[in-house]
Amino acid sequence: MAAVELALEERVSLLYLLWRAEQRRKRRPRRTWVHQVLETRDQFGEFHHLLQELRLDDGRFQRYHRLSLGQFEDLLSRVGPRIARLDTNYRRSIPPAERLSICLRFLATGDSFRTIAFSFRVGVSTVSQIIPQVATAIWDCLVDDFMAVPSTQDWRSIAEGFQERWNFPLCCGALDGKHVQTKAPPNSGSMFHNYKGTFSIVLLAVVDAEHRFRVIDVGGYGRTSDGGILANSTFGQALRAGTLHLPPDQPLPGGEHRGAQPHVFVADEAFPLRRELMRPFPGRLLPLQKRVFNYRLSRARMIVEGAFGILSSQWRLYRRAMELRPEIAEKCVKATCVLHNFLRCVDERGAPAVGGVAPAVVEPLQGLGRVAANNSSREAVLVREKFMAHFSAEGAVSWQPKE
Repeated sequence: MAAVELALEERVSLLYLLWRAEQRRKRRPRRTWVHQVLETRDQFGEFHHLLQELRLDDGRFQRYHRLSLGQFEDLLSRVGPRIARLDTNYRRSIPPAERLSICLRFLATGDSFRTIAFSFRVGVSTVSQIIPQVATAIWDCLVDDFMAVPSTQDWRSIAEGFQERWNFPLCCGALDGKHVQTKAPPNSGSMFHNYKGTFSIVLLAVVDAEHRFRVIDVGGYGRTSDGGILANSTFGQALRAGTLHLPPDQPLPGGEHRGAQPHVFVADEAFPLRRELMRPFPGRLLPLQKRVFNYRLSRARMIVEGAFGILSSQWRLYRRAMELRPEIAEKCVKATCVLHNFLRCVDERGAPAVGGVAPAVVEPLQGLGRVAANNSSREAVLVREKFMAHFSAEGAVSWQPKE
């Protein structure tokens, strides 16, 4: 019996080897190691030909990369060691400057991998590897300097900026979400399908008074509401747990008689009312005091809409549906957000800009589990009423609604 089983196994192994040999024979042999068009990359590729001319015209160079030459060199000095590859006996590696240029051009235009590959005269598979690698390196090398988790002093500086620029005291940031169109993964059902009828991941962001992203959460399912995204995010968990290190409560300017009030974030009606999260009063036919509060809150909240507008205008990747898997789209979104801050903090010569943010290095908030939803607490309602009364009395401005 054992001899019969052994003979059967040998026959099966022989048949498998014959099948593998037949498959190898049918496979079309590779004609060339590198296509002849790609072999001329050093002579006719965009990086070696067009970009060398654009270096002589900083305005055109900036329109091509969305970075000035000085900013490009500064960024290259930061990420270059992370994206460099070794030469081999078979081929020379693509230098870091060219790899960075390929990634920035993709983020700036949103063109397909094939279009980028033809322009730079590299393989499509090469582009598909370079872009997520460089995007990850950009995030890792810039996040500590340009988007670290704010400290108590950073939150206090942000609040001063909102008071000075947007006349909203004790405000530590404007909060909102943005749907980023992407390609739905296979077998994902309706998880990424949003109310606009497209597939997307969600970028949740807290923005300061100067249109800089201070906290972001990327990767939420498109079907989830903004309030649900906040509840599932690390920021939302930290906000509810009181671990954001916000400044201590203090009176509103000129409103010492109202008592100490918490530092808050402003958001639209899609978010829940919390003690540290202000949303507008619902309804249309509202009393004057509530309309004034809604106006003042909306004026401060629009800063996050402006930041999203700047982001999508500068990086045209957002102007079309990304033909990327969600995990790669998430890397690209994080890279553009930290580049947004980088450009607002580093001038065109590559030097720190006046007033540029340089927060202390803080470890990013680690992922936390989902939290349950809850209704507005009585304390949150009282805080909103105190802000409402302040805006109609000692905190009034001349241009707000008067009737």
